[in-house]
Amino acid sequence: MTAVAAPSVASLVQSVDWVAIAPPTIAAVIALVVLVADLFLDERRKPVLGWTAVAGLAAAGLALLPLIGDERSTFCLTDAREACSYTADRFTLVVQFLVLAGALLTALLSMSTLKDAKNANKPLPEGEYWFLLLSSAAGAALLPASRDLATLVVALEVASLPAFALVGLKRDDKRSSDAALKFFLSSVTATAVTLLGVSFVYATTGTLHLTEVATELTRVDGQFHTLAQAGVALTLVGFAFKTAAVPFHFWVPDTYVGAPLPIAAYLSVIGKAVGFTGLILVTVVAFPSYADVWGPALAALAALTMTVGNVAALRQRATRAYSAVRLLAWSSVGQAGYLLVPIASAAYSDDPQKSIGSTLAYALMYAAVNLGAFAVAALVARTKPLNRVSDYRGLYAARPLAALVLGFFLLCLAGLPPGVIGLFAKVTVFSAAVDAGLGWLAVVMAVNVVIALYYYLRWTAALFRAPEGEPIAHRPSMPLTAAITVTAVVGVALSGAPQLILHFVDSGLFS
Repeated sequence: MTAVAAPSVASLVQSVDWVAIAPPTIAAVIALVVLVADLFLDERRKPVLGWTAVAGLAAAGLALLPLIGDERSTFCLTDAREACSYTADRFTLVVQFLVLAGALLTALLSMSTLKDAKNANKPLPEGEYWFLLLSSAAGAALLPASRDLATLVVALEVASLPAFALVGLKRDDKRSSDAALKFFLSSVTATAVTLLGVSFVYATTGTLHLTEVATELTRVDGQFHTLAQAGVALTLVGFAFKTAAVPFHFWVPDTYVGAPLPIAAYLSVIGKAVGFTGLILVTVVAFPSYADVWGPALAALAALTMTVGNVAALRQRATRAYSAVRLLAWSSVGQAGYLLVPIASAAYSDDPQKSIGSTLAYALMYAAVNLGAFAVAALVARTKPLNRVSDYRGLYAARPLAALVLGFFLLCLAGLPPGVIGLFAKVTVFSAAVDAGLGWLAVVMAVNVVIALYYYLRWTAALFRAPEGEPIAHRPSMPLTAAITVTAVVGVALSGAPQLILHFVDSGLFS
């Protein structure tokens, strides 16, 4: 009888590159530290948790520095195949920077919101708040580095589940509970559909690693071709939900209005970053051979999303019936449509990475100016809790710098000077559609840009109108002032030197 050699124990041992996984790991560890520390701090010392969260997110961001210019992978297969579950390449670092910087600005906004809630005798549980925010940020930072479908779905849920709780954290507000329930039920349904799609893809390829999936999909037996197509389409659903693409957008307005204002800002930027990152990875990296399936679908979604978002925002009126947050919510849906255009264009382009670079450049611009707009909204909300669009009338008379900054952010979103970076970002997205031969989509985008001009300019004009009565002295705080200042400086810097982010359009993001 021939003895069968036992597998080498050493071959089963994974070596972990701790430097590569440091950014999401630091955020996760600080989340646990905050949760435990909350047990031992009295109410007077709770603000320490906020500063700990800010320091942790800053440390996670600094952990990106050793990774610049060096691709690192870990959790790799131990056989001859070159496939890893975690890769820190250029694309990963850019998205992780966006996520962690956005989470840091959200934390600064949150410090004022938590203090105001306590002063109004409607306190939010600070320990739980910071733990959930850091946990969600850790999941969002993990997702761009994920290179297998299982890790992608896990990262998506780690980013999403804490967000459900954050939306419903205002326990004395019925709108908050309703928003959290709607957000949760719709997201769970989308995730279930995505898992079904992943199972179909695994059934036809026998692997979950993205590069392996891309290879095996080119060899699918004819009788399984329909199953593979269904798997590709269903896998996209969960990520399309996170981007708020039509028809998966219905949760956005109520969720943004019902959530604490910093969490609405977080969802509008980080939540979208999670969705678009997932879409990019599964389409361009895992499913390039099925571009004939996801290309037309994403092009149609882009056209529908920008049109529905902008038309709905246009219907908002500067009266007491509509809040500024609801207007920003519909605006974010319209912006999601623009972000989808280059991803759809990648299906028809000879250089998909150039198209993906356009999405990344636009996402960086959008993150900076949209968080800035929410920061000014948080300032107004300190004295006008309903945050109606009409509450911004005469803001220039009360807070000239805040009005000028908000006007600048709105012009960036509209793509008008002096918001030069917004104009250039839209041009790159428009060019991606034209270069890919999607002229009809470029026309739809141009029409929507014109539609959006009206409600952005109407809001901007209200800032400089004479106030009704005496100007209201809005009460800034140090963290809130810091958030507004940082976003304004970044927006102005990018408008003065747009090449800082536009160079991603002409450079490779994946190895």
